[in-house]
Amino acid sequence: MNKLIFLFLSLLSFALHALMGDHKAFVDVKAQTVVIDEPRGLSTYTGNAEVTKGSLVLSAEEIQIFSVKQTVSKIIAKGSKKKLAHYKQSQPNQVRSVEANAQTITYFANQQLVRLEGNAHLIQGLDSFSGSILSYDIKKDKMVAEKAKNGDQRIKFKINL
Repeated sequence: MNKLIFLFLSLLSFALHALMGDHKAFVDVKAQTVVIDEPRGLSTYTGNAEVTKGSLVLSAEEIQIFSVKQTVSKIIAKGSKKKLAHYKQSQPNQVRSVEANAQTITYFANQQLVRLEGNAHLIQGLDSFSGSILSYDIKKDKMVAEKAKNGDQRIKFKINL
């Protein structure tokens, strides 16, 4: 099992090579419980789970990493209403790191897109956004906020002009 975990983490490190532009950084995963399902391309980390790669830090009660042909396709971090999932990453064009919290944070590796759902809040530089659903395109430095389809929560934002 130790060899399997080492192999998986080595492959994960290779697959995440282009994840956020910090090409030389290794992937560091911490959790209380790890379940690796290689045939399904799914690894689940539970219990104060944290994934770090370079300046990217993703933490939640549960983190799932999905891969196709040994390449990471998406990462889902699941929190709760009481303890939200957390995302943080340095951006070259920002003075401060981009930070976000939500009940569920999904990172789509190929698109370099972060989707926040449920009590979503994102801080980018001096600007902040809140809503049911927030999508942040890392490459384009673009933010889209929307309300839930069945909700009436309005989008809130504060920008520094």
